Amino acid sequence: MSETAKTTPSRPRKVRDVKRWDLETDVAIVGFGGAGGCAAIEAADAGSSVTIFEVASASGGSTAMSSAEIYMGGNGGTRVQRACGFEDNTEDMVTYMMMAAGPQADEAKIRNYCENSRDHFQWLVDIGVPFKDSFHKERAIMCLTDDGLLYTGSEKAYPFAQHAKPCPRGHNLYIEGDNGGPLFMKIVTENVEKRDAITVEYETRALTLIVNEDDEVVGLVVRKDQQELNVRARQGVILCAGGFVMNEEMVRKYAPMLTRGNTPIGNPGDTGTGIMMGMSVGAAAINMHEGFITVPYYPPASMTRGIVINDQGQRFINEDVYHGRLGAFILQQQSERFYFVLTVEQYGDYERVSYMGAEVAGTGETVEELEQELGLRDGTLQHTLKVYNEDCVRGEDTQCHKAAEWLEPLQPPLVALDITPGRGTFLPFFTLGGLDTLPTGEVVNPERDVIPGLYAAGRTACGVVRRAEGYSSGMSVGDATFSGRMAGRQVAGRKRS
Repeated sequence: MSETAKTTPSRPRKVRDVKRWDLETDVAIVGFGGAGGCAAIEAADAGSSVTIFEVASASGGSTAMSSAEIYMGGNGGTRVQRACGFEDNTEDMVTYMMMAAGPQADEAKIRNYCENSRDHFQWLVDIGVPFKDSFHKERAIMCLTDDGLLYTGSEKAYPFAQHAKPCPRGHNLYIEGDNGGPLFMKIVTENVEKRDAITVEYETRALTLIVNEDDEVVGLVVRKDQQELNVRARQGVILCAGGFVMNEEMVRKYAPMLTRGNTPIGNPGDTGTGIMMGMSVGAAAINMHEGFITVPYYPPASMTRGIVINDQGQRFINEDVYHGRLGAFILQQQSERFYFVLTVEQYGDYERVSYMGAEVAGTGETVEELEQELGLRDGTLQHTLKVYNEDCVRGEDTQCHKAAEWLEPLQPPLVALDITPGRGTFLPFFTLGGLDTLPTGEVVNPERDVIPGLYAAGRTACGVVRRAEGYSSGMSVGDATFSGRMAGRQVAGRKRS
C-alpha cells in the first residue's frame, strides 16, 4: 500500500491511518538473531502465534558472527561447572556483575539474570545446544578447543576477586574453532522451523510501529517485495533488531568515544532502527554513551606478564584483566601514546597467534635505550620498572594489584608494542545502549511506566551489560538469549487485542 508521507522509524503510524491489515499474528518480532529466535520459541511454546520479520535472507544476526560463549552460573553451578569441579554461588555472580556494570547497573535485571541463569543453561540444553563437561585452563579471548568452560572476564583480577569468589562462567559450545555462533543459530533456527506456530518473513524490513489512540503498540509496518504491509500484532511487538554500531551518525551522536575504535562489530542490520522505533512511541533510551571497545592483547597468555604504560612511562592498570577493560581504561587516560612493554621471552609467538596487530614501537638492550626510542622523559620508565621488578620479587603488585601468578621481572632486552588508538592496533567495538526495559522485557518510558504492547531484547534493549570496563565474553549472547526468552514469555501472557 502507498502512503503520502514517507514511512520512517521515528514516526509511528496511527491505527486510524491503517486502511487494512495485510498480516495478522499474536506476536510480531523484529530481527532473527539470538534474541529474536529465543523470544519466538518461548512465545510459541506458551501458546502464541508468532511472526519473525528479518531484513536479511537468513537468520543469524550478530549472534551468528560471535564465538557464542554464554555467561551462565549461580545456584551451585551449571552441569558443566559442577563436572569441572566448580561450585558457583549466586551472590558471588550478582556481586561480580554489579561491579562489572558499575554505577549504571540495573540490580533487578542482573539479579533476575543470575538467579535464573542455571535454568537458562538447562533450557538451552533442552533445545539441543551442546556443551562438553571440560575446562579450558589457558587464558584466552575465545576457546578454540571444544572445551565447555573457561574464564572469560576479570573474575580473578583486582578489584573483582577481592569482593566475589572467582568462578569460570563462560560456556563454550561443543565445537572446535571459532564456530560457536553459527552452530548456535543453526540450532535455534531448527527449533523455530519445527514449530508450526512460528512464521518467518525473510528479506522483510521493519519500518515503524503502529499505535492506537491510547498510544498502545498494536502492530508494525514492514516492507516486503517493495510493498508496505500493515501487520497487526494482537499481543505485542518485540524489538530484537540489534544495536546501532553500524550507524555512524548515531555513534557520533550518542557514543563518540567509540569513534576511536577502528572495527565496528555487528551485522549490517545494527543500524539503530529498533531503538528509534521505540523512542518514537515514548520509550526511554539509556546508556547510549557506553560501548564495548577492546585491545585484544592475549593470546599469547605470556603478554599478561608484561606491563602497559602511558606516555609518561607510568602503569595505570593491572594487566591480568579482561582485554575489554584495558580498552576502556585506555580511552579514559589523558595520554597520547600507549605501549605494551615485554621481555623478548614474553613476546614469544606474539606475531603468530595475536589478534592485536600492534607494531613494535621500540626495542632496547637496556631500559634507558628503550626509554629513548619511545621518546619518554629520562628516568620515567626506569623508575616504573624498578618499582615493578621489586614488587615481582616480593610477589605483590603494590601499584596496580596484578595477581602474583603473572608477576615476572622485566629484564632487558625489552620490546615495546604501540597500542595507541589510531596507530594500527585492532580496536573492535560495539554499542551497549538501548531501550530501557523491565526484567520481563517490557519497554518503559522515562518515568518507567510500561508502554503497552512493546517489548525489546538483545542489543536493542539496554540489558545487564553496561560498559566495557566490566565486560566478560559471553555476557552479550547470554543477555540476548535470556532477555529474548523473558520478552517472549511476557508477551505470550498478554490478553489478545
